[in-house]
Amino acid sequence: MGSKQVVGAPLCECATGDFWAAEISRRQFLKAGFTLVAVGLAAPPWLAQIAYADSQHLKKGNKLPNDRVLVVLQLTGGNDGLNTVVPYRDALYYKARPTLAIPEARVVPLEEPLGLHPALQPLKPLYEQRVLAVVQNVGYPNPNRSHFRSMEIWQTADPDGYSRYGWLGKYLDTLTDTAANPVMAISFTQELPLALHGRKAQVPCFASLADLQVMTNDPELERTLQQLSYAEEHKPDSPAAVIRHSTRTALEALEQLRERIRRYQPRAQYGNDPFAQGLQQAAQIIATSPHTRILYVSVNGFDTHAAQASTHERLLSQFANAVSAFYADLQAMGKADKVLLMVFSEFGRRVHENGSLGTDHGAAAPMFLIGGRVRGGLHGDPPDLHNLDSNNDLRMQIDFRRVYATALTWLGGDPEAILGKEFAPMDLVRL
Repeated sequence: MGSKQVVGAPLCECATGDFWAAEISRRQFLKAGFTLVAVGLAAPPWLAQIAYADSQHLKKGNKLPNDRVLVVLQLTGGNDGLNTVVPYRDALYYKARPTLAIPEARVVPLEEPLGLHPALQPLKPLYEQRVLAVVQNVGYPNPNRSHFRSMEIWQTADPDGYSRYGWLGKYLDTLTDTAANPVMAISFTQELPLALHGRKAQVPCFASLADLQVMTNDPELERTLQQLSYAEEHKPDSPAAVIRHSTRTALEALEQLRERIRRYQPRAQYGNDPFAQGLQQAAQIIATSPHTRILYVSVNGFDTHAAQASTHERLLSQFANAVSAFYADLQAMGKADKVLLMVFSEFGRRVHENGSLGTDHGAAAPMFLIGGRVRGGLHGDPPDLHNLDSNNDLRMQIDFRRVYATALTWLGGDPEAILGKEFAPMDLVRL
């Protein structure tokens, strides 16, 4: 599914349920007024889902399992794990990478025999505070080196099949009040990640929060709300009354969120790059939208087949500075213990550098988890360069679905029901 343009701003087409609501532009939607809203033809799919819901029934629904938040940061392209968490005591690492290996003198030491790329220095204080966990050698059986297929596997948590639904979409489907909340989950991407596709759940995505401002900051919105209120007052017994009421409530909720976001002031200094922009927007939502539970951020550029050194250093520096600012922001707003940031990439890179001073598609790689309740430190064994697989890649030691099971447990979900089989959660967070 692709993205639709709403007055020049990308808004994801997120209908993955059994009904389909046709989309027209926001301005057409507002001009059409309550008549089209009442029959569900004008709203984006995620708003139409709200309009169709019985508001009285939703008021009696179960509440969320808890008030914790999961932020997913996707490093798109295949991050080089060996130059991210460096086995600087292993001679085979330097032999395999005569030009790309990070000199031992530049490595930011963690615990023998591993350290961080020097660009990740801003993460060292988080590691020392034990709020940063590094999970080693994460992957899945029979790794696929296609960007598209491997990302599909990570997003559906289904290495053996081709599921239409993502692991987080399946989680959202289990919540009774997903339809009642237009911002239960938000993706800061141009298109909705497969991870958030659900059978019932409708998830909006915005290239930036400016899109939400554009959607709601219009005089015609107030006129539409007035029309909906007028219809409810003068036709209270109309079959469409509940639909109108739910739609008006949803629009008012978005308007209130827009106002809270407008007044929000960050409590940390963010940069001006995709990492900083994505995580700052996540922090804005965490500070202003108490019902949002999942936030998704993706940053491209990690497919470093050639001239890797400078590109990778720049990306890791932006990543580390953004994560450091994000955690400081969470601490300042008193939310550090309520938020779990999970960082992944679709695969690592090959152990040996190539002839273009880069690295090709590999297999296992580290994941990061950051948060006030994280059990920080190194988890899993160091990369074993003496025991590579048949393709001379790092062997997977930890199935990524165990990390997902940990995140789902954090959210109060049932990992086995969502992932389709049992994967034991790791001892990565204090619940």
